[in-house]
Amino acid sequence: MNPRELLIASFKAAVEGADPIRILPTHLPTPPKGRTVVVGAGKAAASMAVAVEQHWPADAPLEGLVITRYQHGLPTKRIEVVEAGHPVPDERGERAARQIMQRVRDAGPDDLLLVLVSGGGSSLLSLPAEGVSGDDLKATTLELLRCGAPIQDMNTVRKHLSAIQGGRMAGLCRARITALIVSDVTGDDPTHIASGPCAPDPTTFGDALDVMGRWRVKAPPRILEYLERGARGELVETPKHGDPIFARVENRVIATAQQSLLAAAEFFARHEIPAVILGDSVTGEASEVAKVYAALSRQIARHNHPFEKPVALISGGECTVTVQGNGRGGRCAEFLLWLGLELDEQAGTWGLACDTDGIDGSEDNAGAVLTPTALTDARAAGLDPRRLARNNDAYSFFQVLGDLVVTGPTRTNVNDYRVILVQ
Repeated sequence: MNPRELLIASFKAAVEGADPIRILPTHLPTPPKGRTVVVGAGKAAASMAVAVEQHWPADAPLEGLVITRYQHGLPTKRIEVVEAGHPVPDERGERAARQIMQRVRDAGPDDLLLVLVSGGGSSLLSLPAEGVSGDDLKATTLELLRCGAPIQDMNTVRKHLSAIQGGRMAGLCRARITALIVSDVTGDDPTHIASGPCAPDPTTFGDALDVMGRWRVKAPPRILEYLERGARGELVETPKHGDPIFARVENRVIATAQQSLLAAAEFFARHEIPAVILGDSVTGEASEVAKVYAALSRQIARHNHPFEKPVALISGGECTVTVQGNGRGGRCAEFLLWLGLELDEQAGTWGLACDTDGIDGSEDNAGAVLTPTALTDARAAGLDPRRLARNNDAYSFFQVLGDLVVTGPTRTNVNDYRVILVQ
């Protein structure tokens, strides 16, 4: 297996390590006396719904509705799957969220509310709070995406503009609640995953305003006015730790980036290549993270320290990109192009960066592969790699080289997978 095939196969192993259809069944609760009502949202929502249907007793009542991203659906029999807009919410998602809210309210004390939560749910389960318009919520989401804020900060704002997130779903329901969660955020805290519909929210309206100011988010004036009203105590806060509504709620994280990285490390071990997990929660500007990883790769290549060659350096987490140009490409391709520029064609060093959901940003690729000769090959094709990087156009760089990794939707999401192979 050549280096390209090895890296792509390791990514597939990482994705399989977070496959809800394989993982979810062992976490299913016992059917209740009454009905089981399934609701949920996220890029893994359809595969999670399929897993529930496949393993739920045929004679136990089961119904529900989940929302996933367009082209991420799967055929189901008892749980309806609705496809909607992501990363920017749309009207179809809002309608489905209203239906979910009604199902949550209708669940009784003898019922079980089974909530399927995964990354992407913040946009998909988009139900504006009273006093917030759908158009203003969309505009604010777009600005949050552009500013480079980490997902935790973005979700602090979105929770306080939502009628159902930030623990509010739990407050709408009289039934016992079990939330099964596929984590796409660093730290795996349920409050940050899909904006924590069933989890206590430690943040406040004041925190949301701080995020808007710190990242200079150009939101519609009505959004700022709404958050200011909340900060003055004129609106009801999201439910916090200690609120009695959470006494009947269990939030259970069933798939994480660490599990995915361990699966990839085991794959490399089977191919007799040592693997080092550098962390499952790597964050920061993609170009800056690339500098650190390039420095480590050079140290290994030149001095066999702190790890001996060959070695696979694996990491997860979520970089950010502060968009300055008008090119194409997500954070994985962006990281990889800057890594290539920093390495300057270091012999024997390959890289791969892919999002485990199969979609890098809003493009059609999961990520890309970086070869040792990528810069030379790009210049021979008439490209200026550094100019493309400054224009946030990493997609074009790897597309011309034929080095995009295209998988289609994986229907899971435990954040990014990065590997640098130093031979």
